[in-house]
Amino acid sequence: MTKLSAIAIASAVAGALALAGTATAQTKGAQGFKCWGVAKAGQNDCANAAKTHDCAGQSKVNYDLADWKAVKDAAECTKLGGSDKAGKGVNPKAPKS
Repeated sequence: MTKLSAIAIASAVAGALALAGTATAQTKGAQGFKCWGVAKAGQNDCANAAKTHDCAGQSKVNYDLADWKAVKDAAECTKLGGSDKAGKGVNPKAPKS
């Protein structure tokens, strides 16, 4: 095997491993299922779908459907009243507190 093909194989493996991790939230240590509409203001895990901010902890509204928080799995998200897809506005299933 030539040096060039060994580098190409290593790059392909690294790329495949990177893509495998995209199904879970990978920011500020958050790993898990992206659950939209369950984060309180300032407690989101990453950038929002509306692109009004690009970092964790920057949400301005409680239970905004454009912001997400990492949870264990889809079942936990459902239990919290969240969604597996981003949306617009405030989550109508959010706690009334």
